[in-house]
Amino acid sequence: MNRKTVRQIHIGPIAIGGEAPISVQSMTNTKTQDTVATVRQIEALASAGCDIVRLAVPDKAAAKNIGTIKAHTTVPLVADIHFDYRLALEAIEQGIDALRLNPGNIGGAENVRRVAEAAKAKGIPIRIGVNAGSLDKRILSKYGDVTANALVESALEHVRLLEEQKFYDIKISLKAHDVPLTLAAYRLMRDKCKYPLHLGITEAGTVRSGIIKSAVGIGALLAEGIGDTIRVSLTGDPVIEVRVAREILKSLALRDYGPTLISCPTCGRTAIDLPTIAERVEERLKGIARPIHVAVMGCVVNGPGEARSADVGIAGGKGVGLVFRKGEVIRQVKEENLVEELFQEIDNILQETEN
Repeated sequence: MNRKTVRQIHIGPIAIGGEAPISVQSMTNTKTQDTVATVRQIEALASAGCDIVRLAVPDKAAAKNIGTIKAHTTVPLVADIHFDYRLALEAIEQGIDALRLNPGNIGGAENVRRVAEAAKAKGIPIRIGVNAGSLDKRILSKYGDVTANALVESALEHVRLLEEQKFYDIKISLKAHDVPLTLAAYRLMRDKCKYPLHLGITEAGTVRSGIIKSAVGIGALLAEGIGDTIRVSLTGDPVIEVRVAREILKSLALRDYGPTLISCPTCGRTAIDLPTIAERVEERLKGIARPIHVAVMGCVVNGPGEARSADVGIAGGKGVGLVFRKGEVIRQVKEENLVEELFQEIDNILQETEN
């Protein structure tokens, strides 16, 4: 992957762009005024592997509560703001780490200047987020429809407003629910700017359909070296967004976080309840943050060999199964003990790597 080197910015301690690893973002779905619920969700997202969390800031009450939330978490936070520049100024005053704001929508050059000056003084970057569903009518009229060129032109107009204020700590997103349109827009933008790109398929849908669209869209761009930070947008629990994002990055060998589960699709040789066992293993692996490759295979004929790259694994037989490490069988156990024996071996490996 020939990743384009772009200007590096920082959201709190997290570097984005340059040679920095690709970061994972998500967004709370709590009311930002509710400190307890919001902090609880931020910490749950961080535990799942989220690097940066965005908060909705629809009004002054939400903006004023950012400082309280910041006092209860170390996770870098982004304020999501639309139209009202005063909310951006209040968020900056409250110690927010970054803004998601479109300069062309906050009421003119003077308001852009105020926000840019305040953000620059505190070292706060701004993400320009262009969505297919909210393009300016003038640009829609020019192109006749939502096109990749329309998305890029809109984003660059917002960029120019900040550059006119000598503000360059910028990140850009160009999101649509249509995957081919999103791909075309980001490919076009890559050749037109020096700023880091935030990837996502917006309004991707439920967990079932949204994961597929996000994996295809985000994965295709990352494989081409495009993108510096990602968010998987799903209807539902944002913790799932983070887990999916991590899996996308792991599948492309771009980041290694937490366990990787390898399991076979089953066949006529399978003599154990492999789907149930695999689900049990996957659920228990959620509590582990350190990288480890775990295999759950359906038969002893090919299991250890096919999964020899795994740190540890199990392979089922008829009423029994094998526990193996790096393809080498270490013991045979009863089927009902396979999962417990597997996790005993996982614990051993984690202890060994600590020493």
